[in-house]
Order: sequence, then C-alpha cells, then structure tokens
Amino acid sequence: MNSSMIGKIEKAHRYAREPERVRLSCVEAIFQGSHDAYQIRLKDGHWTCSCHTFSSHAVGTCSHVMALQHMLAEMLPNSLRYDIDAETPMAASGTTG
Repeated sequence: MNSSMIGKIEKAHRYAREPERVRLSCVEAIFQGSHDAYQIRLKDGHWTCSCHTFSSHAVGTCSHVMALQHMLAEMLPNSLRYDIDAETPMAASGTTG
C-alpha cells in the first residue's frame, strides 16, 4: 500500500473519532423495533417514522426516532436532537452543540 493511501486511512480513523465534524441533513434508516421494523426518515428538517405511535400522537416523535436522535446526536443540529436523559428536545432546553 502506498504512503498516500496510508495517510488517508489514518486521517479517516481520526475523523471517525470526531463525529462532531459531521452535520447530517437527511437520514433514512430501518429500525428494528420490539414488534416490527420501521422506516425512519429525516428530511427537510423533519423526522418521520412508520410506526403507529408516531402517526397517532400529536407529539411528533416516538421511541424509534428518539433513539436514533440520541445515537446521532453529535452529527445533528440542536433542533433535530432529543436529550433522552433530560426528556426534552435539546433546542428547547437551551443546550448548545
């Protein structure tokens, strides 16, 4: 392997340890829930989930979306995060990031 590629691999490893460098603008994922698999999307600044809870409650979220928000927190702007420990959206709680 040439030295140029070795340098790129080392840089990729460093970047992977710094997820705050990345800002996700859209995401599409399949989330395996307790009973079924659900499609989650982040598009145009809005989350959606195909589960019954998301579509039937006015809250506009569900456990699947909240879990994904928590997993990707460092790569999401505050307005799209959810702070599971505080049980509030991070933007509303005044947390910065």
